[in-house]
Amino acid sequence: MLSICGSDCCSECDRKADCGGCVKTDGHPFGGKCIAAECIKRGGLEEFKKMKETLIEEFNELGIRNLQVKDLNLLNGFYVNLEYVLTNGQSVKLLEDYRVYLGNQIEISGSDRCYGVVADEDYLLVCEYGCNGAEPKIIMYKKR
Repeated sequence: MLSICGSDCCSECDRKADCGGCVKTDGHPFGGKCIAAECIKRGGLEEFKKMKETLIEEFNELGIRNLQVKDLNLLNGFYVNLEYVLTNGQSVKLLEDYRVYLGNQIEISGSDRCYGVVADEDYLLVCEYGCNGAEPKIIMYKKR
């Protein structure tokens, strides 16, 4: 079954039983919100495409070395909600596990680490991490 945004997320997701599916939950997978479904319900597919382009521009305008975002994908929060250790030793997660965000992973040239970029309607997050999300570090977390 296609989702509200037209992608076939359900066929690729190994947690569909927990989710309920996009159409069945009216764009609230896992009880959270999906950035694509919310945007499309407000203004259609064109508004979603425009928002995605705007987010790509915002990431690229940050001026972070070796960060060039070309595309953003829908990502489940529980996959991208990494735990960061702050300078005071406390651990924090900045995202919600049961939301669907727009994001991507960008390899850092000459390094074994990657940038992770994640966005929703309100925030931009850029982090850096090793293989399988090891030792994540916040590069930038910004209210839009």
